[in-house]
Amino acid sequence: MLRVHGLDACYGRAQVLHGVSFDVEAGAVWLLLGRNGAGKSTTLKALIGLVRPTAGSVRFMDREIAGHEPFRIARLGLGYVPEERRIFTDLTVTENLMVGARPAPAGFDAWTLPRLFALFPNLSEMRNRPAGRMSGGEQQMLAIARTLMGNPRLILLDEPSEGLSPLIVEQLAKALLLLKRQGITILLAEQNLHFAHHVGDHAAILETGAVVWAGTAAALRRDTEAQRRYLAV
Repeated sequence: MLRVHGLDACYGRAQVLHGVSFDVEAGAVWLLLGRNGAGKSTTLKALIGLVRPTAGSVRFMDREIAGHEPFRIARLGLGYVPEERRIFTDLTVTENLMVGARPAPAGFDAWTLPRLFALFPNLSEMRNRPAGRMSGGEQQMLAIARTLMGNPRLILLDEPSEGLSPLIVEQLAKALLLLKRQGITILLAEQNLHFAHHVGDHAAILETGAVVWAGTAAALRRDTEAQRRYLAV
């Protein structure tokens, strides 16, 4: 579904990504792991078009999208949940969700409010509450649900568990596994290794903007040396 090859990206004169390459298969949860500053967020921003790649290829559903505008990439079915969430705090939960609504592609089981409220029961209970009066975990669920209202084929999630309580992280993990079972492909940038292991199928580890390890999530769980070398704080 997504093929990234030789991706470079810069902030000004500082090169941040160095030849990043990986493939994301349809229906899988791919993990993009690494310490702070490893290049995870920049990779996601380069995929969605918020950072313009300086080299390399990004093919999404057999279309080259590297360097395209973010709104054009989103229309192709690539969703993005930023680390900052960026919900509309003055709007209610329902209004936030409707802002993100787009028609589903032909033959695609469209996301609706009832379907999202079944996935995130907490949102159902506060559908008329202003988003600014929600906890961080509830806002994270709202950000994911709002992206789903755009009916994406693949979702980019940037550090969704950061700052959340263990209980909310557990609820989030269950929701992501349900999404996977419903055919949504997920690329998850994350530092919480326990959370990542619980939901992931495949993984790539970034170190100073380059992929230094790639394989199945099960292989990473066994590779304690890679975890110690690239992920330990």
